[in-house]
Amino acid sequence: MPKDFTTLSLPETLAEAEAIAQDVQGTLAQLNAEQLNWKPNAESWSVGQCLEHLIVADYAMFGAFDEVLSGRKRATRWERMPLLPGLFGKLLVKSVSPQAKQKLKAPLKIQPSTSAIDPQIVSRFVEHQRELVSRLTNLDNFFVEKIVMTSPLMKLITYSVLDACRLIVAHERRHLAQAQRVMETAGFPQ
Repeated sequence: MPKDFTTLSLPETLAEAEAIAQDVQGTLAQLNAEQLNWKPNAESWSVGQCLEHLIVADYAMFGAFDEVLSGRKRATRWERMPLLPGLFGKLLVKSVSPQAKQKLKAPLKIQPSTSAIDPQIVSRFVEHQRELVSRLTNLDNFFVEKIVMTSPLMKLITYSVLDACRLIVAHERRHLAQAQRVMETAGFPQ
């Protein structure tokens, strides 16, 4: 049965982030530069682009996490609107989950490079996951289901910090499944 990312607790998102790092290390670390940059067609992303996209997208969230962790986070009037954060959070998590059928266009600010991706992208991603795990571990001291943040990508969208954590791991799983499909495509360099 597919995982329902909308119901994960913070410890479960932390465990998922750790599992993702292990999966990437186990399945992608042996890929060479040609394999990391190979694309099935001009419109598709390479394995390296999937990883780069995830790093950039996650870093966009880190600013909000850091505000919470430092105690500087103050809810705006928009973030205090009842019901909206819960609705937006669940919808966004579902829309970026691996089970979602609809293709989404990444906002420009988190699109990957169109040039060749450095072969160190896998180790950069694993290091990035360590940073994510550290932040998630530290967020465990806060009521993340009650703290509302504004999306760093869509200023009219609000959701709980817990939904942001869910969003990250669901989004990572979606693009790792995409990377796996690239590796299984006919013509992938061996």
